[in-house]
Amino acid sequence: MPDLALESHHRLNGCLRIAGVDEAGRGPLAGPVVAAAVILPADYGHARLNDSKKLTAAVRGELHAEITGDDRILFAFALASVEEIDRLNILRATHLAMARAVEALVVKAGGTPDMVLIDGLPVRNFAWPQQAVVKGDSLSLSIAAASIIAKVERDRIMHGLDAGFPQYGFAGHKGYGTAAHLAALQDHGPSPHHRRSFQPVAQLTLAL
Repeated sequence: MPDLALESHHRLNGCLRIAGVDEAGRGPLAGPVVAAAVILPADYGHARLNDSKKLTAAVRGELHAEITGDDRILFAFALASVEEIDRLNILRATHLAMARAVEALVVKAGGTPDMVLIDGLPVRNFAWPQQAVVKGDSLSLSIAAASIIAKVERDRIMHGLDAGFPQYGFAGHKGYGTAAHLAALQDHGPSPHHRRSFQPVAQLTLAL
């Protein structure tokens, strides 16, 4: 289970504001990529908080409500659009969403973080001190909290897109390349919310 060992290490080295950052939605064929940034209290603990991928949708929803409803916790989330994903590529768009999430957190916190713990690999040209943590959402409570917020907020966006484009089933598969989604793409072609730079959407777009 994740804990605050990484955060405590940086606090011992003089860092007071330590933010965890994670994203949701790098792999889907449709919808934006969403990133979240979270600063937890130094004494924070939670028995159920974990990597969002290891939790059910119901538990993620409960934890999202707890995190965002706790006045001690600072959080923000941001996205990069489908258009930005197609223009920049998914890696750069993900980094853009992460930077936007931290920028939004800076406004809430009234100052910049002393350290940002990022799930995965380092982010190039990042404006804040960072530590990249492979599988960080399973190690750091701050990153795990960010993973919950990013995932729940992105799922809500996909539910919203489903209302306008029910033929694709976005509410069910959240834009991932399931058999049902691929079949809907074959039947209806890409929607405005599909990533034209992703296969097999690109092949269908070229065929139109």
